Amino acid sequence: MKKPDAIILGAGIVGAACALQLTNAGLRVLVIDRGAIASGTTGSGEGNILVSDKEPGAELTLAMRSRDAWFELSDDIGGGFELEAKGGLVVARTSEDIQELRALASRQKIAGVEAEEADGEGLRQLEPYLSEEISFGVHYSGDAQCQPMLATAQILRVVRERGGSVLPETNVTGISMKDGAVTGVVTSSGAYSSEIVVNAGGTWAGEIAALAGSFMPIAPRKGFILVTAPLPQLIRHKVYDADYVANVASDDVSIQSSAVVEGTRSGTILIGASRERVGFASNFDVSVLRLLAAQAIALFPVLKNVPLMRAYYGFRPYAPDHLPVIGEDPVVRGLWHAAGHEGAGIGLAPATAELVRAQITGSKSFMDAELFSPARFYFDGQPRMDLIS
Repeated sequence: MKKPDAIILGAGIVGAACALQLTNAGLRVLVIDRGAIASGTTGSGEGNILVSDKEPGAELTLAMRSRDAWFELSDDIGGGFELEAKGGLVVARTSEDIQELRALASRQKIAGVEAEEADGEGLRQLEPYLSEEISFGVHYSGDAQCQPMLATAQILRVVRERGGSVLPETNVTGISMKDGAVTGVVTSSGAYSSEIVVNAGGTWAGEIAALAGSFMPIAPRKGFILVTAPLPQLIRHKVYDADYVANVASDDVSIQSSAVVEGTRSGTILIGASRERVGFASNFDVSVLRLLAAQAIALFPVLKNVPLMRAYYGFRPYAPDHLPVIGEDPVVRGLWHAAGHEGAGIGLAPATAELVRAQITGSKSFMDAELFSPARFYFDGQPRMDLIS
């Protein structure tokens, strides 16, 4: 397919979701990735589909729509990626944390999120193995989970079946332009023409923007995940400490870590979540793994003697203001961005793709996406270089 209607750069979950939305809108799409399908941030994710960790505002609106859109997407393509409406439980230990969590839940409920306080026996009914030292939490029935690599593969399978193409292991070396608008891309396997290019390059989205002479300050944030050996069901929800929300929004360059524990359908338990601004550093920091394990045991003492099967890390693409970047480039016509979701890319992918589709096709959108616009990285027509840390 040398002349597709749209080219998607990135075969992770965001790129796949954009490809499906544009395919369903009647466009012939070509998805290109320098690696294998879901080999970047998607392949190192936990599959979180959350509304519990968002403050009221544009991102929560995006998350709430995306949560519902995941189940609509599953119906559209026939499932096959372990989508589960398991719900989440956010817990607080100190009186200050309890007060802050209760206030956050109150604001979220006004915005339409289902959030119910639980303590004592209510907590034990939700999570029988939760530490007895924890006496307060908020149950979010809307939180869900999927297997992100399977989801990406299934979505792209359907894209192919509906007339699209996927080109993995292919480097993009240039973006062709004429009169300030894209005309296609140049790759290691040849040139492809299109007046629509969607940048879903994850941690490399800034480099893709630069190929077109544009500016987008997306940087990687490293995170580790532990995986236990398969077990009988011990943990029913996604359970995490209330300070996880603050860690996500933190601009601290040092490591941020907060207990996040959840079971999977295969019986393994996933343990996170750390965040660290160290570029693309490939070292395997055992001290971070110990910290994650200790925090998980503090939540669930039953995990103390459970063997670990493996540990891995990935890089989450984040923007300086911790909001995703969705919309047409402010200086290059026909270049659309869908990036910068940090650790929320899996959860936000379907709604992000809906916004991209609406903007490209000129159709009605479920929300105003102005706060996500890449134009926020420019001032008086010039890139805001002060945003690069």
